[in-house]
Amino acid sequence: MSETSPKLRAELDGVPAYVPGKPASTDGPVAFKLSSNENPYPPLPGVMESVLSAAAAFNRYPDMACTGLMNELADRFGVPVSHLATGTGSVGVAQQLLQATSGPGDEVIYAWRSFEAYPIITQISGATSVKVPLTSGEVHDLDAMAGAVTDRTRMIFVCNPNNPTGTVVRRAELERFLDRVPDDVLVVLDEAYKEFIRDADVPDGIEIYRDRPNVAVLRTFSKAYGLAGLRVGFAVAHEPVAAALRKTAVPFGVSQVAQDAAVASLRAEDELLGRVGSLVGERSRVFDGLVRQGWTVPESQANFVWLRLGDRTLDFAGVCERAGVVVRPFAGEGVRVTIGEAEANDVFLKVAESFRQEL
Repeated sequence: MSETSPKLRAELDGVPAYVPGKPASTDGPVAFKLSSNENPYPPLPGVMESVLSAAAAFNRYPDMACTGLMNELADRFGVPVSHLATGTGSVGVAQQLLQATSGPGDEVIYAWRSFEAYPIITQISGATSVKVPLTSGEVHDLDAMAGAVTDRTRMIFVCNPNNPTGTVVRRAELERFLDRVPDDVLVVLDEAYKEFIRDADVPDGIEIYRDRPNVAVLRTFSKAYGLAGLRVGFAVAHEPVAAALRKTAVPFGVSQVAQDAAVASLRAEDELLGRVGSLVGERSRVFDGLVRQGWTVPESQANFVWLRLGDRTLDFAGVCERAGVVVRPFAGEGVRVTIGEAEANDVFLKVAESFRQEL
């Protein structure tokens, strides 16, 4: 047998692995998974019925154009259908954007730390990552990001709220930043956690996009809508970008089950808002509890909180796991903790209080 392997793209060498949130153990004390920013609630009313109905046609391909979902999104957000594109979660759409804009020799700018998929999908495209450190307050340094733009820059990610810190970019600073970015550079407002924002100074990216052809907005049904397991996200962008996204989409990538569940979820908005409101209330309770314990915690506008722990990160994650909650550690940096059901949050707060006393 030959020892020669098929030739593969050099860009794949050293691609960092995406690390999913660790699942809760079924063979020990761990009972709560707070590591993946999942919604702890069951599917919204009408979703299970739509899923069961769609399941009867598993032997058929889904609607490749996602017609029903696209029409529902167009009505919901007041945008033309031609300005929409769907994909397998917002990260799938982000990868399509890279395929459409960036390749070897090109640069992609994003804050760091931010969503851990950005360096992976950028490297896979063959482009070069330009990581701009967050400010001391764990916020995007938009001045530094604008200063990092060169004639090789093709795309900029602005994760708002930022994952994993939960911090936000507000309207005035975002608009100043956008005014500095060249018109031929695509700025992607990644708004996976948009529904959890309560800061009135944080703009809706879809309103920003309307007058700016070089702005695209990413949204997902994985977080607030609770459809993480079905993998459906979408982009709102002007026609040239949206058309390029539809060209780079995997054919039939979004299942009919996912499409129908997303439509049903959009139609259950009243129930959605109630659930999101409850999670936001729990977020405030967890944040206030951590502050009272003496932690320095950036104010989160997402469904998680961030603790910068440095070299104690893995120690803290281990203590949490032994107590019954799994959090998401970023070794040497900190932990991201999803806001879950009240009982899970109580366990986490108890662990945090005990650990804080040992620091």
